[in-house]
Amino acid sequence: MSMKSSITAKLDAAFSPERLEVINESHLHAGHQPGYDGEGETHMRVRIVASAFAGMGRVARHRAINDLVKAEFDAGLHALAVEVTAPGEPTRW
Repeated sequence: MSMKSSITAKLDAAFSPERLEVINESHLHAGHQPGYDGEGETHMRVRIVASAFAGMGRVARHRAINDLVKAEFDAGLHALAVEVTAPGEPTRW
């Protein structure tokens, strides 16, 4: 299973989001480290809207997502950009 698929499945199961996007942005980071060509799944962006985040602060929301994808970080995920909101909150996407 790809890293993107694994992250998507975990977020879907844990938060039952009404809106979810997991975007592989690894290609945008080619050349940032010696020898890194931007291939693979090392940099991801999560955009999620779920009622589970209502009443949670920004740090708690990010922590909940990062804790959920710990195995992916251990398997080579380098960076995870998180855009998380509860229904009714404004989004930039």
